[in-house]
Amino acid sequence: MPKIVEEVYYDGARERIERLGLDSLIDEIRSALTGFQLLIKEKKDSNGGAAVRKLIDEQFDRLGGWTGKVSGDMDWIKCKVVNGTSVCIGVEVQVSARSDLLVMDMIHLNAAFREGRIDVGVVIVPSDKLSKYLTDRAPCMSDAKKHAKAARLEDSSLVLLGIEHDGPGPPLAKQAKK
Repeated sequence: MPKIVEEVYYDGARERIERLGLDSLIDEIRSALTGFQLLIKEKKDSNGGAAVRKLIDEQFDRLGGWTGKVSGDMDWIKCKVVNGTSVCIGVEVQVSARSDLLVMDMIHLNAAFREGRIDVGVVIVPSDKLSKYLTDRAPCMSDAKKHAKAARLEDSSLVLLGIEHDGPGPPLAKQAKK
């Protein structure tokens, strides 16, 4: 099972999750990230991030209730009603593209915060260790922290989750270039 090796909470996100009763949705996210086997070839640039992304997306689908990406918006969103009030978490999964696309994910989250569509935002990225084994320029936790600061999301209820693979295995397929 993949591991969540680092969690960073900004601007009272942990307290907001607790106060709004969003613990169960955070637990679902953790379950999605740790509910499958992730073996990779432990050699620099040997694995396709898109394969990792597909595995994660399958887990969100399996959980049910998570709404998938609409182009140009968050990857996953789920709301629940707590004492008659709808509270929502938005999730961006960034494991398969260039690290600079983290900025776009953070712009999506920032817009969702401003528009009142989400109460907490979560960005999922490979750990610094896992990132080395994915395709060139894959994002990592260090990039996510840097981009959160640049996007001024340190003042938002943002959670960064860094994931790491189970261990060595065969290489994960890379996407064919067009």
